[in-house]
Amino acid sequence: MQRTLALVKPDAYAAGHHGAIAAKIQESGLVIVALKSLHLTRTQAEGFYHVHKARPFFGDLCKFMSEGKILAMVLEGNEAIARWRALMGPTDATKAPKDTIRGMFGTNVERNATHGSDAPETATFEIGFFFSGLDLA
Repeated sequence: MQRTLALVKPDAYAAGHHGAIAAKIQESGLVIVALKSLHLTRTQAEGFYHVHKARPFFGDLCKFMSEGKILAMVLEGNEAIARWRALMGPTDATKAPKDTIRGMFGTNVERNATHGSDAPETATFEIGFFFSGLDLA
């Protein structure tokens, strides 16, 4: 079993799509083992996305991620990282197939509805950022 972090970003949350996205996750066979709704501060968003600090989109990304509520989830299943990334679709929602989450609920490369860990090491950091060990027991 593998775990990964899934986020419903502020655009999809504000549009009321967080329930539909959680349902799509469950329909895919991935198990939601932890879930919480929260509103990141700018500082928290900067801490979460620290690996992108030198990238030109860092400021806009942190502003976007702190503009409204998000839904943070820990997903579990065989090959959970790859399965969640496939279910999300490409980062640029305009290029995402219509049957993917980003294709259904995203708008563009930034407002793309969801986030997912890209590797086991990333998943460990990202899950720990949002959830304590007690949340995952």
